[in-house]
Amino acid sequence: MPYAAKGLTVGLFGGSFNPPHAGHALVAEIALRKLALDQLWWMVTPGNPLKSVRELAPLAERIELSEKIARNPKIKVTAFEAARHVRYTADTLALVKARNPGVDFVWIMGADSLRDFHRWQRWREIVLTFPIAVIDRPGATLSFLSSVVAKTFDYARVDEGDAPLLARMQAPAWTFIHGPRSSLSSTAIRKAARG
Repeated sequence: MPYAAKGLTVGLFGGSFNPPHAGHALVAEIALRKLALDQLWWMVTPGNPLKSVRELAPLAERIELSEKIARNPKIKVTAFEAARHVRYTADTLALVKARNPGVDFVWIMGADSLRDFHRWQRWREIVLTFPIAVIDRPGATLSFLSSVVAKTFDYARVDEGDAPLLARMQAPAWTFIHGPRSSLSSTAIRKAARG
């Protein structure tokens, strides 16, 4: 797990990154800027319980490719979940919180992930652990409003103009961040590679 000193604001950007691409880097850069983060932990997960492992590239390869794409020195690529045998995001966030007292975290996710977020293991616990920044993705700009999470936690939505304050807010708190979007998709990249 990367080091973060007390008082810092850190974004947690997790995913299988299979493969990582410029769209992921764009989300990370938008989050760093709009949330005024001191660091962003790019967390390459060993796998995604909601996705097939058949096409999953080796973890070491996904880490290496992520490091090549994530060029900002504030971005720390990590795969600490594998060493700790953590499978679910709720467990990862609990571990991060326990090991980093005094650090303010915000969970970062693409708007396309919000659609199925209610299917994640203990999703309500995730929402109640850290504030969440949802970054705009093609095709998800308006559909996020109809997601189970957005409806359930509508009262906790923070205006995008207050995004720089999000990491210091008490969960539940979330915001939707507009910005440049990339149509790149790991799924499409894998399909194109297969021919």
